[in-house]
Amino acid sequence: MATNASTNGTNRTNYTNHADATESARIASLNVGGPKPLAYREKHVRSGFVKAPVSQAVWLSATNLDGDRQADLRVHGGEEKAVCVYPLEHYPYWEKQLGRELPVASFGENFSTEGFTESTVCIGDVFRVGEAEQAPLVQVSQPRQPCFKLGARHETPELVLWVQESGATGFYFRVLEEGEVRPGDGLLLVERAHPGASVAEANRVMHHDKRDLEGLKRLAGIQELAPSWREKFEKRLSGTAREDDSARIEGSASSTG
Repeated sequence: MATNASTNGTNRTNYTNHADATESARIASLNVGGPKPLAYREKHVRSGFVKAPVSQAVWLSATNLDGDRQADLRVHGGEEKAVCVYPLEHYPYWEKQLGRELPVASFGENFSTEGFTESTVCIGDVFRVGEAEQAPLVQVSQPRQPCFKLGARHETPELVLWVQESGATGFYFRVLEEGEVRPGDGLLLVERAHPGASVAEANRVMHHDKRDLEGLKRLAGIQELAPSWREKFEKRLSGTAREDDSARIEGSASSTG
């Protein structure tokens, strides 16, 4: 049974050995890839977006999976974005929208998952990956913000905003404890600090209800939320936000060289 504990003044729920804490979430496909040329606007941009499934165990470090690399480390990878997660539950919808079958890793994700979505996962959630004695621990750090490379990969520029507006964005894990991960590994929820701060809620405040002061305050105060997101919410609260997502959504001149 879940137990409540207090850590640094925050009410946390410890789900260790609580079988009903997740919906049998698991890694359905484990995917890695390295930078390659990706066609975009009659030019090419180097991108690690295109990934392929692996069948063997892979080491998960604090910054990425072994064999997985990003091209632009200013906005991809690093400790806050060590693992990109995308629920397979969304694939049927996008297959219908795009009119074709989509293979795993079509959204550039490392973990193609089953058993949870943005509505059921919260910022700061901690998951144990697999059942090994030294199984890694990962923590939800932020929703994913899709960029123009998603549209380039599917030759559908509109897809970037479709994904953002739908809320079916996926999200990122930071790594609390390193270790090996395997396709099929379970994702067991072991701690939930912020049950009211789902990934879907963070997406709502970021992209839709940008003047929701209560929502901004609540999310800006969550230390487990990635610093870049907290900073953006804090700037909105102070009235100093200068937001321009055109480079992310449409690509910049430097991106297409």
